[in-house]
Amino acid sequence: MKEMLYHSKIGMLDLAKVIRLYPAAVVDAHGEIAEMSLEWTEINGDKVKIISYVLVFDFTPSGERVREKKELHFETKEELFEAMQEVAQFF
Repeated sequence: MKEMLYHSKIGMLDLAKVIRLYPAAVVDAHGEIAEMSLEWTEINGDKVKIISYVLVFDFTPSGERVREKKELHFETKEELFEAMQEVAQFF
C-alpha cells in the first residue's frame, strides 16, 4: 500500500484517513465570516471580501457529530491550487 503522508505547513496529514477533501474561500460578508465554495465566490466575489483560501482535510466519519478536520490557509488562489496539485499526486 502506498504511503499517503502529506507533509504540510501545519504538520503531517495522513491522506489515507481523509473522508472529504475540498477547497473553499474564507469570506467576510458584512461582518460574518464563513467558508464558501470557490464557485460561489466566483459568482458573488464582488459582494464579499475574500480573506483567504483554504484546503480542508475532513477526517470525520459519516454520522459523527464532532468534526475532525484540518485546514491549510493560503493568501492566493494560486497557492491553493499548487497545494491541491501536490495532494492530488497521492491519489
